[in-house]
Amino acid sequence: MKALIKKEFSLCLHPTAFVFLAFAALVFVPNYPYEVIFFFSGLSVFFISLSARENGDPSFTCSLPVKKRNVPLARIIVAATFQCALLALTAICIAIKQATFPEAMLINLAGNSANLAFCGFGAFLLGAFNLTFFPLHCSRPNTVGAPFVVSTAVQFVLIGLLILIRHLPFYVPIASSDPENYGVKLVVLFAGLALYGAMTAISAALSARRFERVDL
Repeated sequence: MKALIKKEFSLCLHPTAFVFLAFAALVFVPNYPYEVIFFFSGLSVFFISLSARENGDPSFTCSLPVKKRNVPLARIIVAATFQCALLALTAICIAIKQATFPEAMLINLAGNSANLAFCGFGAFLLGAFNLTFFPLHCSRPNTVGAPFVVSTAVQFVLIGLLILIRHLPFYVPIASSDPENYGVKLVVLFAGLALYGAMTAISAALSARRFERVDL
């Protein structure tokens, strides 16, 4: 597995994986739908998978002395590495924003406010992408566009729902800036992280099983 992960970083990684990490800074933009930050993480996975397909990576990798089921797992691990880095950078940017911006600018009128709970929402969106994109892509490794369209559609439906709940009465504690209502926000954060872990693990199991059945 170590060799496969090293191969992913050395031969398959696309520059956008690093570029889109900088999009964590979008939380500094006033009244912006910050959930879109996590869409760009999926876009980088799309470019990685597309570049790998164009270079014949699936067939090449399967010709190596490795377990076939480990091939998609290596890419999911690489994707998860960048996703966790994006979440960490987003959390850092949120902390800087809350320490430097005036109180009035911390409330987001276009979506969810940048706080601890938002990081939980972001983890949930990333997990939803993993759960839809990788199993579909691994069923047909030469098809990248269709799985990306489906996973993106799922993400944007969820983004719409997350923005919608902002206008519901129970959302008021979640909308506040940190450190207010830490208890509620920590519950949302840990729930989002737990869902991310569960969805990514299910995605990895499904992807490995489906990729094993593919005749390359």
